[in-house]
Amino acid sequence: MSHTRLARISLLLAAIGLNAVPAIVGMAPVQAAEEKKPEPPKDAVRPEIFKLIDPAQTKPLLDAKNYTEFQSRIDQAAAMPNLTPYETFVLNQMRVQLGQASGNQQMTIAGLTAMIDSGRLTPENKLRFIDAIATIYYSGLKDFDNAIKWFERYGTESGDTKKQRQFIIRSYFLKNDFATTKTEVLKDIAEAKQSGAVPPKDTLNLLGNVGIKTKDNELYLQAVEELARYYPTEDYWNDLLNRTRGKKTYNNRLDLDLVRLKAVTVPTKMEPEDYAEQAELAVLGGFFTEAKIAMDKGYPNGIPAGKDKAALEKIKTSATKGAADDAKNIDSGIPAAQKSKDGVGLVNLGYNYVTLGQFDKGIDLMKQGIAKGVSKNPDDAKLRLGYALAMAGKKDESVEVLKPLAAGTDPRADLARYWIMYQTGPKIGAAEAK
Repeated sequence: MSHTRLARISLLLAAIGLNAVPAIVGMAPVQAAEEKKPEPPKDAVRPEIFKLIDPAQTKPLLDAKNYTEFQSRIDQAAAMPNLTPYETFVLNQMRVQLGQASGNQQMTIAGLTAMIDSGRLTPENKLRFIDAIATIYYSGLKDFDNAIKWFERYGTESGDTKKQRQFIIRSYFLKNDFATTKTEVLKDIAEAKQSGAVPPKDTLNLLGNVGIKTKDNELYLQAVEELARYYPTEDYWNDLLNRTRGKKTYNNRLDLDLVRLKAVTVPTKMEPEDYAEQAELAVLGGFFTEAKIAMDKGYPNGIPAGKDKAALEKIKTSATKGAADDAKNIDSGIPAAQKSKDGVGLVNLGYNYVTLGQFDKGIDLMKQGIAKGVSKNPDDAKLRLGYALAMAGKKDESVEVLKPLAAGTDPRADLARYWIMYQTGPKIGAAEAK
C-alpha cells in the first residue's frame, strides 16, 4: 500500500504539468500598432532566469542524475533580485522535481507546501498535493504526527473526512497510540453496523492488532468474532473457537458443544485428535452414533500405532457397540424418559435421534424434555435444541431459540451467538473470494 501511494505522487506531479515549459517575458504576442508597449504575460519568467531553468537543459541533468548542477541552477535563479510570484512558483516546481528524482523527501515536501500556499493551484490540484504530502509523511518518512495533520487537512479542505480516515487511524496505531486507535476503530465498526454496512476487513484486523499489542485478549477475541461474522473462513472460525475455549469464563462442561460447532465450521481443519475428543465426550454423554461418526472421520484407515492406540481403540469399540445398540433399541428408551421427572433424559434421547438423522422426531423429544423441565443447567438443553434445529436446517426456529441465550455473558452465550452467526452470516469463504 505504501509503495503504491508513493508511486502515485510521481505520476500526479507529472500529470499536472510540473515539466511544462514556463513562459518567458518578451515572448508575448505582437500587439496592435497603436499599442506602444505590449504588456508582458503575467505568468512568465525573465529571460535571464529562463536560461538557467530551461527544461531542454535541466531535464538531461535529472536524467543523468546530475543533481548538484540541477540544484545549482535553482539556487542561481533563486538569488535573482525581485522574483515574481510566478518565478518563485516555477522554482518550487523544480525543487519538487529534484526532491522526487533524488529521493530527498523533505525537499519535495517543502516544494509542495510552498506551491500549496502560493494560491496558484486549482482546488483539485491543491487537494492532490495535500494528499501527496500526507502520503510522504506516512509512507516515506514514517512521521505519523505530520501524516495525521495533513490527512486531517485534506478532510477539512475537501469536506470528505472519510477518504483518508483509514490512514489517520493507522497513523495512530503506527505511532503506538493504541488507546486512540481502539476508540476510533470501534467507532467506525459501530457506525458501519448502524448503517447496515459491513465493516471493512482491514478495520477489523486493525482492532485485532490493537488487542495483540496491548495484550487485551478480550479485544482480540472481539475482533476475531467480527471477522468470523462478516468474512467467515475456517481460519477465523478456528481461531475464534480455540480462543473462546481459553477464556477465563469458559466452562469445560461445554467441550462437546464446542467441538460440535467446530466440526461444522472448520471441517478441513479438524485433526484426528479433535475427532477423538468429540468421540470420547460423546461416549461419556451416551451419544454413541455421534461418537462412531467422529471416529470414522478422524481415523478412516484405522487407528495408527502409537502411545494412544489402546485408548483410541477403546473409544472406537465403545462407540461402535453403542451405535449398533442404539440403532436397534433406541425406541425402547422413550417410555422411561417420558416417565422421568427430569426432562434431561428426553433431551439427550432426542439428540441421539438427531445424530441418527431423524431430526423431526429428535427435536420433538428435546422440546418435550425442555417443557418438562431440566433441573441442572436448563439453558444448556436449550442451546442443544438450538443447534439441533440448525443441523436440521430449521434456521428461523433455531435463531429464535438461541437469541435469548446469546444475550447472556456466560460461555454458553458465546456458543449460542456463534451458532446464530454460522446460520445467518455469509457462507464460509464467500467474502475471501472477493
